[in-house]
Amino acid sequence: MFTVSLTVVLGLVVSTRVVSAAPTWADEHLKVNTSSGELHGIVNGTTPGVRQFLGVPFAQPPVGELRWLPPVALPNNLTGTFVDATKFSLNCPQYESTSPSVYNKVVREYFIQGPSGEDCLTLSVWAPANPTYQKLPVFIWLYGGGLQTGGSSVPYQDPAQWVQRTQSHIVVSVQYRLNIFGFPNAKGLPAQNLGYYDQRLGVEWIQANIAAFGGDSKKMVLWGQSAGASSTDAYNYAYPDDPIVSGIICDSGSSDRPGGTDVGQTNFTSFAAHFNCSGPTMLTCMHNVSATDIIDYLAEYQDSGTLPAISFVAIADSVTAFSNYTERLIAGNYSKVPAIYGFNDIDGTTLISMPTVWKYLVPLNSTIAIEETLPPPNNTAAVIEFTNSQHCPVVATSDFRTQGGRITYRYQYQGNWTNISPLDWMGAYHSSELPMIFGTNGDFRGPSTQFEKHTSRKMQDLWLAFANDPAHGVEKLGWANVTSGYVNAFGANNQTARLISAATLDAPCL
Repeated sequence: MFTVSLTVVLGLVVSTRVVSAAPTWADEHLKVNTSSGELHGIVNGTTPGVRQFLGVPFAQPPVGELRWLPPVALPNNLTGTFVDATKFSLNCPQYESTSPSVYNKVVREYFIQGPSGEDCLTLSVWAPANPTYQKLPVFIWLYGGGLQTGGSSVPYQDPAQWVQRTQSHIVVSVQYRLNIFGFPNAKGLPAQNLGYYDQRLGVEWIQANIAAFGGDSKKMVLWGQSAGASSTDAYNYAYPDDPIVSGIICDSGSSDRPGGTDVGQTNFTSFAAHFNCSGPTMLTCMHNVSATDIIDYLAEYQDSGTLPAISFVAIADSVTAFSNYTERLIAGNYSKVPAIYGFNDIDGTTLISMPTVWKYLVPLNSTIAIEETLPPPNNTAAVIEFTNSQHCPVVATSDFRTQGGRITYRYQYQGNWTNISPLDWMGAYHSSELPMIFGTNGDFRGPSTQFEKHTSRKMQDLWLAFANDPAHGVEKLGWANVTSGYVNAFGANNQTARLISAATLDAPCL
């Protein structure tokens, strides 16, 4: 057996994860035939009831001439090809900012594990170890990270314990290109927002292959958080007549918020000039620059505060993203599938700059101890950030959806647990609901309390009820549709879930 390097086979670039001969696996349940070839997965000792198929290619590696092009599907003649799916693939190229935050100094479990590289268009599947005759609902997960960071290997977003507990659903995490690689907005390209195209191709692969894992292609829910939520909502508008999925869930994010504003496409041009790439041959020249050099310069430029500032995010292209989502809401130009929109109690707190003193209290490349306390960011700025970027866009979207007859549910996460929020002011910060849903809340900084465990299971059960029946599943468990005037609140007042007044919650937006 040998591993195929990045090379051309039948005119196609082949992933390094494809092997030429079948390794020896004892458990037939860990062999699954897909359009990517025969996958060989793994079961670990921590969650013995879960089959894991990690780093499965769903597209050709976007390298060489395929860099900065929409993803190219794998060939159809992969019968007899064996794929080692026992470990994560490379994460997509990205860098971790050196600007201090709660994420890089306090709760690092939201960051990827392992190296990054361009051969990253993969997905990972977590499914019950013993397939049953019943087809299972599927969550298709899109990670957050501002379209700059993220991947399937994030510890807090590992669904194995959730699948172990229920044995009645499947989770698939789709990797997509980020920053300048996924959202270049460069002159001369046939398409922009390449990360959004990656997400769509991933969904199409899952639709075609999920039955082989015991999943139901008619019960697939697209679910994302933060930039993943904005991606999910953008998908909802981009494919109104063919969403493939039967429902969407948007945690702390929606499309009704500003995107990229580089109409003149100068960010990429000025960036390329650093590598002496310009004019008609700019893209060809940039194809020859290593991904490492590109990311290193991106990190240097952005972290140094160099002006003019440059960013690489989704831009309105009238195909995958639009300049006026209110207009599309009014016209009904979005999918008819039921949706969940929600946010956390103090979502804005960790999304703004930390006080300057953080740079002096926390040395570079170190993390604080749990018992230490760092000053919180400016509360007024945090409230403004939350209101403008999370709260009010969700209110507007929900109102328009209701007027259009679309089934919509809303939530607010209010949990405050010391193992997830170790600093006394963190509370229900941005992303803190994810360990609760994925079931990883007790994996770091001490065990969970009984109330925390019960809240986690309640949230998991509601998400699963939605996947099984997006239109009415959660109502059977007490979660009222937004037409009732209520929002479901999680993890406070000694109640795992309770209904609160939408009018009271939304007063800052009305």
